[in-house]
Formats: sequence, C-alpha cells, structure tokens
Amino acid sequence: MTMQLEPMDVLVIGGGGREHALVWKLRQSPQVRRVFAAPGNPGMAGVERLSLSTLDELAEFAVRERIGLTVVGPEAPLCDGIVDLFRARGLRIFGPDRNAAQLEGSKAYAKDFMARHGIPTAASATFTDGAAAAAYVRAQGAPIVVKADGLAAGKGVVVAATVDEALAAVTDCFAGAFGDAGRTVVVEECLVGEEASILAITDGDTILPLASAQDHKRIGDGDTGPNTGGMGAYSPAPVVTPELWAVIQHEVLDRFLAGCRADRLDYRGVIYAGVMVTAGGPKILEFNVRFGDPETQPILMRLDNDLAEVLAAAADRRLGEVTLHWADDAAVCVVMAAQGYPGAYPKGAVITGIPEAEKLGAAVFHAGTALNPAGQTVTAGGRVLGVTARGATIHDAVVKAYAAVACIHWDGAQYRRDIAARALNREA
Repeated sequence: MTMQLEPMDVLVIGGGGREHALVWKLRQSPQVRRVFAAPGNPGMAGVERLSLSTLDELAEFAVRERIGLTVVGPEAPLCDGIVDLFRARGLRIFGPDRNAAQLEGSKAYAKDFMARHGIPTAASATFTDGAAAAAYVRAQGAPIVVKADGLAAGKGVVVAATVDEALAAVTDCFAGAFGDAGRTVVVEECLVGEEASILAITDGDTILPLASAQDHKRIGDGDTGPNTGGMGAYSPAPVVTPELWAVIQHEVLDRFLAGCRADRLDYRGVIYAGVMVTAGGPKILEFNVRFGDPETQPILMRLDNDLAEVLAAAADRRLGEVTLHWADDAAVCVVMAAQGYPGAYPKGAVITGIPEAEKLGAAVFHAGTALNPAGQTVTAGGRVLGVTARGATIHDAVVKAYAAVACIHWDGAQYRRDIAARALNREA
C-alpha cells in the first residue's frame, strides 16, 4: 500500500533509543520533508533538535511550523494530556488521549479495565492503606508482585521471592519511595512462564498487530539481578506461535479494542501488551500506551511499510486502509549500559567505535548520550546505546549485533551476552 500524503514535517517527542529508532524509520519516508525531535539526542543525524520544555511550547511550535504529524515516544507526555492539547489546536498527533493513557498511568485502572472486558491477567487486589496491603501479602504468601500504581520510570514493580521482600516493597511505596506513584499499590499473583511483547496499532476502529518481540528485563545473563528498562530485545519471538497469536488476537487485542469502544476511549496510538505465556494460556502483565523500548528497535528494522503513512492513517482513523508488511528475517538489539545501572551510574565517559559498528551493517540507536565540549559522544544515561542488527535467522542477527557491540568501547560499559538465548535454544 502506498498512501499519498501531502509532503510533511514530522515532530518526534522524546530523546531515547525508541525515539531514535522512530526518527530513523520516519526519515526513510519519501513523504517526510523534515524531522524535528524534542529533545532528541546526538545520534539523530539530519534532525533538528528542540529544547522546548512544556507541552504548550511544543504545541505552539507545531502550529507555527505546520507540523503534519507528531509522534509521542514516552508515556509521561501522553498521561499529561499532550494529545488532548494538540488535537484541540487542530494538529495531527499519534497517541492515546489523557483518559486512555490511564491504561499505563494507573495500574489499578488497567486491572479494572481488563477485568471488565474479559482480558486474561493475574489475580490482584488494590490498596490505598499500607496495613491492608501488608495483611494481603501475608495471606497470599510469596512469590508475589508489588506494583506502585502510577508512573515510576519503570522502577515501581517488585517481583518478591519472599514475604519479607514484598512487605519491604509495600513499605517503600507508602513511605514515598516512588512519590505520588506509590500512594496506591497493586498486589498481584506472580505468573510463571515466558514473556513476550505484543504491540499493536489502533485507530479505535481497527487494530493491527506488529511483529512479536521479546524483551530482557533483568540486568544479568540468565535473567539474574534487578529489573531494568530493558537490556535487549529481538523479533520475531518464537514463543509466539501461530496458535498463540490466534489466542492473543481474540482474547487480548480484539477485547482491548471492544473495551476502548465500550468505555469511549479515544485511542489512536500503539498499545503494548506485556504477555506472560503461562501453562493456562497468555495473561497480561501490564499495558503500556506507547512503543516499547528496546522492542521498537528490532520491530521497526523488520517493518517494510512507510511508517509515516501508517501512523498518519491511525491518527486520521483510516487504519482500515493499511496492510502491514514484514521482512522474513530477524532483528536483534543489544543494549549497552553504563557501569552501575540500574543503580547510580557515572556520566561523561567518552564512547568510541560507533562508526566501526555501523560499517558492519548495524544500526546504533542512542539512548543516553551527549556531546562534551570537545564534540565527543559521551555517556549521559543508564542505558546508553541499542546496537541493532538484522540477519536471515535470529542466530545470524545475534552474531552481527554482538560483532558490532565488540567495536564500541567506554570505561565501565556493560551488556548482557545472552540476548535471544531462548530463541536460539528453539532454533537449535
């Protein structure tokens, strides 16, 4: 499908690896003239970076520059109502409005949505009182999961192996460790199985699944150590078989779309379902209302469509005209992180070897970088780079990605050496 759009300028909100991948893909569209990013990052070649700090400033810029499409990367602006603000000014924007964004902004709201619309998920209870939550934890036993209700930058979830660990997590939430996000707490059963990331684009009338992916949340090889924002991802995920896809389409995506209609949610964006494939079938761990990071990097590398056309069609409620096309090969992203992440980490280490990695055919997406006064690329975040490569098979893509990783150096760089291990075991 080629949908003729008026040549347009595009604005991408955010500055991480996900946004770099979105910019990279959008710049491939012949229908996109200029791409702006707010704030963007140093890896975004050919992009004008903006230092606009408020939603009003962003909207005023979009009106003044006649931006044809705005794409929102992170969850916070969506939960703060950027979509409502832009649409009130007649601007085309891809993302759910503030009301619909509660599906990520409040875990209690999401659990209620899933319960009312028959979407399979873990059994849970919601608390605004610490003593009641603690009593529930003691009654249920461990392992058990404790979640701060609101946005906590990916750090508000504790998978507790013991009751004492769960009680400590409850105490932390109500003591303000996560600010307002922890004033309400969701405690839920600990699901056992293999995780998969299912993303889909919807305009409220049609829902189109993207290619399957699998993330690697833990910092260490073999899924050890604390949770992170994601240490790597690959697509497709062999755990999502054709039979499982059919169940996910019916029990998750179709019911999600029906729930949005029933609740009159204005959802024109991407929905991310974190799926646990259990012995009893797929169950939803969480909903996110934006592209996943780092899943977006390998997924977009495999997408054969013009991304600008797809996202504009969703924003205009024309998604029924779109058919998604995927490359038959695989893609793998390995995240390189700063020493100490996901705890405290230093900044300012000089990064070398990115051009050499790109010469091997990898795409190096910047997630947490800056330029020092000498113009050198330096570390500026916990997750620093997402080194992404394609291959005929997952094994081929893994080999290419790690060959590129081996080119890149800075003091204290860390990364997992077993990204896509589950898929490789299946291939073997």
